[in-house]
Amino acid sequence: MARWCYRHRLVVLLLWVGALVGVGFSASAAGTNYANVFSLPDTDSKSAYDLMEKAFPNTSGDTDTVVWKTDSGSVRDKAVQDRIRPALDTIAKLPGVGAVTSPYAGARGSAQISKDGTIAYAQLTFTKRANEIPKEQVQKVLDTAQAAERSGLQVELGGQAIQRVQEPPQGLSEMVGIIAAAVVLFLAFGSFFAMTLPIAIAVFGVGMGLFSTQLLSHVVDIPDIAPLLASLIGLGVGIDYALFIVTRHRRGILRGMDPEESAVTALNTSGRAVLFAGGTVCIALAGMLVTRLHFLDGVVIGTSLTVVLSVLAATTLLPALLGLLGPRVLSRRQRRRLAAEGPEPEKASGLAARWSASVQKRPRRIAALAVVVMAVLAIPVFSLRLGATDQGNDDASTTTRKAYDLLAEGFGPGFNGPLQVVSAGGDTAKLVQGLESTPGVAQVAELPASQGVTVIQVVPTTSPQSKETDDLIDTLRDKVIPQAGAEAHVGGVTAVSKDFASVTGDRLPLFIATIITLGFLLLLVAFRSLVVPLTAALMNLIAAAASFGVLVAVFQWGWGLDLLGLGKEGPINAFLPVIMLSLLFGLSMDYQVFLVSRMHEEWVHTKDNARAVRVGLAETSRVINSAALIMVCVFLAFVLSGDSGAATAGVGLAAAVALDAFILRTALVPAAMHLLGNSNWWLPAWLDKRLPHLAVEPQEPTAAPEPAEPTGPATAIHGFVRTADGDPVEEATVTLMSKGGRQLDRVTSLADGSYIVSVPAPGAYLLAVTSASYGSKARHVTVGEGPVVYDVELSGDEVDAVN
Repeated sequence: MARWCYRHRLVVLLLWVGALVGVGFSASAAGTNYANVFSLPDTDSKSAYDLMEKAFPNTSGDTDTVVWKTDSGSVRDKAVQDRIRPALDTIAKLPGVGAVTSPYAGARGSAQISKDGTIAYAQLTFTKRANEIPKEQVQKVLDTAQAAERSGLQVELGGQAIQRVQEPPQGLSEMVGIIAAAVVLFLAFGSFFAMTLPIAIAVFGVGMGLFSTQLLSHVVDIPDIAPLLASLIGLGVGIDYALFIVTRHRRGILRGMDPEESAVTALNTSGRAVLFAGGTVCIALAGMLVTRLHFLDGVVIGTSLTVVLSVLAATTLLPALLGLLGPRVLSRRQRRRLAAEGPEPEKASGLAARWSASVQKRPRRIAALAVVVMAVLAIPVFSLRLGATDQGNDDASTTTRKAYDLLAEGFGPGFNGPLQVVSAGGDTAKLVQGLESTPGVAQVAELPASQGVTVIQVVPTTSPQSKETDDLIDTLRDKVIPQAGAEAHVGGVTAVSKDFASVTGDRLPLFIATIITLGFLLLLVAFRSLVVPLTAALMNLIAAAASFGVLVAVFQWGWGLDLLGLGKEGPINAFLPVIMLSLLFGLSMDYQVFLVSRMHEEWVHTKDNARAVRVGLAETSRVINSAALIMVCVFLAFVLSGDSGAATAGVGLAAAVALDAFILRTALVPAAMHLLGNSNWWLPAWLDKRLPHLAVEPQEPTAAPEPAEPTGPATAIHGFVRTADGDPVEEATVTLMSKGGRQLDRVTSLADGSYIVSVPAPGAYLLAVTSASYGSKARHVTVGEGPVVYDVELSGDEVDAVN
């Protein structure tokens, strides 16, 4: 497939461009129909909602508020009314506005004026839900109301529709994330053309995913946060997957391969790993379905579809783009060096090799330090409180936050989240008396009954997000309503949020067990080991605990919120743990597969655990860290999205990826594998026979060598090239030849002097080692049934033994 895409690059490119334009045009014509459907069966708030929907079917429009405050006098003064009344009359006539309830109309309006007379509010009922109202209509309402302001008279607006107008322009966070990723890619590649490849793949994958999700919103219920989360994860994985493949392709060209063969090899190796990694992300996202929280079904659809399309772009569009670029995927300096000096040997970078050697020398110290860091960061997680954010968490400069604060100031902190006690039978009068005498209740108002259903509005003395309000809901349900003998349920936005948090908390253990089990089984099949997947599961739990500790410290305790411009502290959104754990599991699996697959390949050749871990870390840490840095930039950019849920997810995922890549995969995992030794790769023989075989990242295809004279199972020779003083010799060429002089394998020693050559079968061979600084040496080596350890010592007066 990669070869076909490479050779028919213009056709593939035109197909992708046509698909993106076509789906984009269709989505623009169809518009959006996102719906936040909180379906919580068997909860008290759901029962209250069902009763209200039956008795009051015409209350579907969004209700927002206009709040004003006078610095002197009263809002009843004629000067204030002369400015507010005309504005409210104009708003009532604007398109999209169904009704305006003014505090100046009738006796009931006096309840909309605070006791001290300085604050009042009017209710605006729109004809549609907030997400269905055109922003232009809402902007006219906002402009008309705020035009009534004057010195000493403050006018603010609150509500879901108003909040949508305040959001930054769509695409701002995505654009900032792409620019930050481009900078990292340019520093990593040193080539403008190579930098554009991962960006292009991410743009096509995310663009197709978002447009497709927008079309699907007309068929299934998809929440409005789904596109933000889909673009967040789609940008991250799209850029990372393309980065893995492009890095492999560039390495192949630098080693002298033809560009087409290099691209095909890159797709057949790293491309397979991308398919596996994308599959694990989708499986992790699908794990959200076990929670049976239907609000998350749309999130699963949108994010999974975007990941699938990003993988498809990386495996079809990317080889076509590689064909268009040819050798220009390298920087000019690399192309000049390749032409002048010829192919360069494959070797790990000096810094990566030195760090890998340090981990091998001091695994206990490094593991202990990493565990301490993660444990300290995880401490705040014990204070985690799930709930729901509201406009009280908006930035202090927004009109919705100011309106929220004015209502709390004038009518009490509980006014922004009233409870609705919905009664369908029993002694309503006794129920009202019981509610009024309950501690923590500021105000009780019984509304006219309809079809035998009575709604009693209860305003708590505490804010909607406070723990005291949660305790009040429990008191009403467990004591007040049963004592009154009424058939009633507690509903309202605050009660729904509490029930959602309770249901999520109850189902979270099942969800965690599901995704951990899935990850264990996938790694068990891929690496044929029991310890590696167990280690990965433990690391995922550690990363989750530390990242949630960061979330609690920032969003619940308020550390750094002002610096980030993210409003006021509050509980963590109840849906966030499920979404974050899914994404974290999928992304950490990417890094685990990329790291351990290289270690596993080395282990299969040498059966030397220390070498396998050292070489695997040295050769993959740079790419993993680059990929993680890109992810962090993309996720942090979503702080600019204007959506508190997306901003919280962005900060949490950025922290999770940074901790996972820079501490766990780079330090704790390899240190633990050094300490565990050969037990890393233990698997019972009976289980090995029953497991299916899966090649995550097969070896690059090479031309079959001429058969050696002996026949039998393949093996290897490995060891170190050192000077007489014991110093490692880097970049020494190690060549294995048959007795007849045929070259069988050739490698270059790493920074620590280590090397490994493949032996086709047991027998006698010639091993030649050449170094520009230390001359050459050749020795006959006899190989038996297993790998042979053979160290070579070079000195400056060696002869050219190979020639």
